[in-house]
Amino acid sequence: MLADTPVAVAPLRRAVSTLVQFVCAALVAALVAAVGLFAFDRVQWPAFNSSNVTQAVTTVLQFAALAVLGLSIYLLRRRRWVTGARVLSWAALSGLVTATLGMPLAATRLYLHGISVDQEFRTQFLTRLTDSAALRDMNYADLPSFYPAGWFWIGGRVANVLGMDGWEAFKPYAIGSLAVAAVVALVLWSELVRSDLAVLAATATTLVVLAYGSPEPYGAVIAVLVAPALVLAWGGFLPAVRGGRVRQGWGAVVGTGLFLGLAATFYTLYLGIAAFAVTVMAVVAAYLARRAAGSWRAVLPVLVRLVVIAVIAMLVALIVWAPFVFDVLGGNPPSESGTATHYLPDAGARLPLPMFHMSLIGLLSLLGTVWLVGRASSSHRAQALGLGVIAVYLWYLASMASTAVGNTLLAFRLEVILLVLLAAAGAFAFVDFSRWISLATTENPRVRRVLVAVGALGALAFTQNIPQVLGGEITVAYTDTDGAGERADQRPAGAASYYAEVDDVLLSQLGGERDDHVVLTADTSFLAYYPYFGFQALTSHYANPLAEFSARAAAIEEWSELSSPDELLAAWEELPWRAPDAVVFRQGAEGYTLRLAEDVYPNDPNVRRYTVTFPKELFDDPRFAVTEVGPFVVVTATGESA
Repeated sequence: MLADTPVAVAPLRRAVSTLVQFVCAALVAALVAAVGLFAFDRVQWPAFNSSNVTQAVTTVLQFAALAVLGLSIYLLRRRRWVTGARVLSWAALSGLVTATLGMPLAATRLYLHGISVDQEFRTQFLTRLTDSAALRDMNYADLPSFYPAGWFWIGGRVANVLGMDGWEAFKPYAIGSLAVAAVVALVLWSELVRSDLAVLAATATTLVVLAYGSPEPYGAVIAVLVAPALVLAWGGFLPAVRGGRVRQGWGAVVGTGLFLGLAATFYTLYLGIAAFAVTVMAVVAAYLARRAAGSWRAVLPVLVRLVVIAVIAMLVALIVWAPFVFDVLGGNPPSESGTATHYLPDAGARLPLPMFHMSLIGLLSLLGTVWLVGRASSSHRAQALGLGVIAVYLWYLASMASTAVGNTLLAFRLEVILLVLLAAAGAFAFVDFSRWISLATTENPRVRRVLVAVGALGALAFTQNIPQVLGGEITVAYTDTDGAGERADQRPAGAASYYAEVDDVLLSQLGGERDDHVVLTADTSFLAYYPYFGFQALTSHYANPLAEFSARAAAIEEWSELSSPDELLAAWEELPWRAPDAVVFRQGAEGYTLRLAEDVYPNDPNVRRYTVTFPKELFDDPRFAVTEVGPFVVVTATGESA
């Protein structure tokens, strides 16, 4: 089960060269994305959901990017102008990302899925970290961040430097970071396999991530790196299996630790599956070492490497996790476990088997599956990717089993990881199968050209269909009201068009900076555009477990049943948390309303919405200022005497 050609770990000089390539590739990708997005923004494009013009232009740009990628593969295969070909591949791959996402979204300032549902709290997090570099919770005052802040912190700093609001920076930053991650993955692949194969594998995995993972950009940048990272990790364990006779290992060990640490700072779930896959690799490597040496002492080198990986990962993770960890260790343990794992859609209740789908991704997955099984004993790449696939399926089974005790492991979100691993395997399978078919025929040149043409057309067919796969998310980006109070499809804006007036009222009546104040509102998208702290989060699933979501919800309901302003203010003074400085209600027939949410797992949908109504008389007091703004009622605590 050992590979014939293990991944070589570079000496110091090569390590430095690789680091330089990472930096240069990232700079090229960032430049291409910035130029592309700037160019798209200079033209008045029609909305994607009401015209085919942007689809047509997207297809042309995708074709051009794929053609340049094909040229770079040819040059690398022929070993001609190698340095130029590598730079060309970086530019083309980042251009492919920019065109595929940037052009369909060119006429809107919002990213995929607009400002709705999950994208709302992500935008709120970016807005929070644009306002301040401190690792504060996205919603609650005086709490450290619970969700990994890595991607959002970098984006917030970029937006701050450019003088952009967080919501406005979300789209260009998401696309730019995906472009950078794609070429970083390409450079990593280039250190693991032949350069032309690296371009092919990186292109295949990038396209899969764009189609199925791009709505979660902070996870997508990790997803595109998972496949080469697992190949790297397996290379780190091979020397221990072979008794140290292979000149490799420790560089891969360090690289794996750094990748897991990066995943920990970006996306906890992907850290979980990557760490689990690496652990599975360690178990398999320990078994092989024990079998080869005939002694349990042979397991020790494997264990040492796993521990080193874990230590490096934890040290990197502390960059963003330290405030939360120290707060918990300092005597502020979570009052509730949280409900982030209380979600089980249909996709999480069955094993995904994409290799049996009648589609291009199904065909690629089938090729990859056959290759993984067929090359399991002869290719370290097949072993690494295969162990990753096994880890994903084991996670799915564990997630489904855990439903019996009232939780899940959110396995449905790992389908993109499975597709990435199978797509990488499928890319290698296509090359191997093409070579075998050519060798088995008498007209090798003609057969080779036919196979290349079929592969290229398949890639183009899949690529040009990505905007259709993302059609729902793109449509929401055009129908949601952005932070400027406009809808990109030029139709009447929603209630969010009044947010600027609400903000003016709050600033004029409360004074100070926005992040000095806590606002209670059920229209939490307001907090995604303006960095006030919220008294309550959108749902318990996104709430910091230190925030006592359920207790806050109960308190809000109790306030609505009070009969006088004195009782309400007294209740606010007795709160264990910072009381609201203002409340943004909706107008209701019987008073002022807030629409709240509660977890109703295991039901699907897992959230129940309910309305709490406050009597208007509760705020009929000089200590409150009541201002009507469109459909909203803004109530601020003035502090004046009754």
